[in-house]
Amino acid sequence: MSISPNIPSPQESYNYESTGTPRWISVLFGVVIAALAALGIAGYSAQSRLSQDLAEQQKENKVLTAELDQANSRIADLKSKMEITTQRVGLTQSELAQAKSRAESIRKEQQASDQKLSAELGQVQKESEEKIGAVATEVGGAKKDIEATKTDLEATKGKLERSLGDMNVMSGLIAHSRDDLEDLKRRGDRNYYEFTIQKSKAPQRVGPVQVTLNKTDPKKAKYTVTVIADDKTIEKKDKTSGEPVQFYVKGSSRMAPYEIVVLDVGKNQITGYLATPKEGGAAAPPADAATPSPTTTPTKP
Repeated sequence: MSISPNIPSPQESYNYESTGTPRWISVLFGVVIAALAALGIAGYSAQSRLSQDLAEQQKENKVLTAELDQANSRIADLKSKMEITTQRVGLTQSELAQAKSRAESIRKEQQASDQKLSAELGQVQKESEEKIGAVATEVGGAKKDIEATKTDLEATKGKLERSLGDMNVMSGLIAHSRDDLEDLKRRGDRNYYEFTIQKSKAPQRVGPVQVTLNKTDPKKAKYTVTVIADDKTIEKKDKTSGEPVQFYVKGSSRMAPYEIVVLDVGKNQITGYLATPKEGGAAAPPADAATPSPTTTPTKP
């Protein structure tokens, strides 16, 4: 069989088709098909995950809904119990409001009372401080007076002195003037009897003893006396003014004799004092032994 020249042969037909459709189009078409397949698979996987997540979320929502229902049930129970409790207590909202109002009133009253009390305490404290200040001022003044008295006593002590008596016994503090004697009296260490004795044969009473002035020497400030005590007669000859003339009486301590101190020796008279211990004195001589002189001045501090 012959082939017509107008009909192409199979080889020519293949060559023709290959020349009309390029190969890269086929490749591109295959890539697009693969990409679409991959996208389809990815979309299906994502949809599957979303469906799974949605199912899990729904499950969790059911659990939460169940818990919420339980909570609402508990709240309802609590509300019911509260209403029952409120009814049992018998308090209404109005009564609660009244109680709250009363409590506020009491608080305000207490606050006002506290303020009043604070004001009163402040006034009392102010008055106390004023009184304390006044007392402090008085104490300060008294302290100054005490210091002044102490200073005076120290000055007086400086003027007063001890000396050895005619019996070689240390005397108490000796006065040399009336002012010194007044200071000794204020100290109150001993009993003091002032005297002015005239020259006479009759003894004169001086405190618990009797004294006779025998003679005087005004120029030398000397004198002689006789002391009668405990029915004993003691003569003290040629004594000097300011010298402690000492003697003992019944019951007196050996360290605390009686002392006569003459402050002034005049013509036919002496002036001075007798000092005796505080613990006691000798008995006075009998009344018929002597008659006190009108010029004798027995004095106790």
